[in-house]
Amino acid sequence: MTNSFPYFKNQSFPDRYIFPEKLFSYLQDNYSDHIKEIGKSSLGKPIYMLTLGNGKLKVAAWSQMHGNESTATLAMLDLLSIFEKHPELSEKLLGLVQLDFIFMLNPDGSEAWTRRNAYDIDINRDFIRNSSNEVRVLKSIVLNGNYSYLLNLHDQRTIFTTDGIHPATLSFLSPSENLERDLTENRKKSMAVIAAIYMQMKQILPNRIAKYTDEFYPTSTGDNFMKAGIPAILFEGGFYENDLERKKTREYYTHAIYFALKAISVLKGDTLSYETYFDIPQNKETHFDLIYRNVKLNTEFECIMDIAVQYREILDENKNLTYQPYVIEIGDLNHKKGWKEIDCTDKKFVSIKKFPKLDSLVDFIIE
Repeated sequence: MTNSFPYFKNQSFPDRYIFPEKLFSYLQDNYSDHIKEIGKSSLGKPIYMLTLGNGKLKVAAWSQMHGNESTATLAMLDLLSIFEKHPELSEKLLGLVQLDFIFMLNPDGSEAWTRRNAYDIDINRDFIRNSSNEVRVLKSIVLNGNYSYLLNLHDQRTIFTTDGIHPATLSFLSPSENLERDLTENRKKSMAVIAAIYMQMKQILPNRIAKYTDEFYPTSTGDNFMKAGIPAILFEGGFYENDLERKKTREYYTHAIYFALKAISVLKGDTLSYETYFDIPQNKETHFDLIYRNVKLNTEFECIMDIAVQYREILDENKNLTYQPYVIEIGDLNHKKGWKEIDCTDKKFVSIKKFPKLDSLVDFIIE
């Protein structure tokens, strides 16, 4: 992708799904001097933090707060592999920055491949109530750690684009601190880091980098850490064309984490060029995974419609991630696009039902 930053995939973790015990064993076997257990999940699984570097700029980052969002965990594992193969990339950087990386904040949800924790709590909306063990662990680390920056690492759905054409493969956000979305000094600091990432990556990932909505969420972690005085940066790993497994997204995500750390080491809290943040296009909700166009149903009256399908990520009994097509919308969908579209004009809708049902598995074929 770029000669200045070679990419290597961690071969121990080739797939999106990461079994927690496998991750724990890997960290213990390879990074025992750098990891420590910082707490337990709701079901008693360990939560580990890996510390790299000894610089004065302290950065805390966490992945898989939502259990079915694994791209950042994989990207961090890839970054560790890159640092091993190319220590010259990390030596100066880690002399300026200390990174405390919380792997798999929600191991219960990660094992079940669900967004929420074992008690169906969305950890990212639990900052005020503190109902989950996991958010208490995170807040204890962050609020007592004297951190300069925070990296809040997530994945986003395939529905988003940058311009109605290209997928939003990476999206970033400087979270708001209040309902008015005031442009505070903390926001400028995180905007400056995002702007630096964007300037580094827009050539290797053209038209596929966006801004996430800066709507204020009163109970979310990023917004409240910003209110607490710590510049936070939200990462969202999205879709890349023909890449449901997110292998390309994983690659670009790895670069983004590295460039974020690099920018932090250079900026040192400065807000230089933060205005570039506003040049980044806004996420647009424009796409479905698949649209069947002009489907003629087997009804007594003429009924022609579009059928939109989204793939749901479901673990099978062997813990393999599968992609199951579900009907998500029916009707006139000319205002939307599909990453794949099938024109069903003059084709036959074959099903035991007269019409498809919303929120059900696709059970028809087109002949």
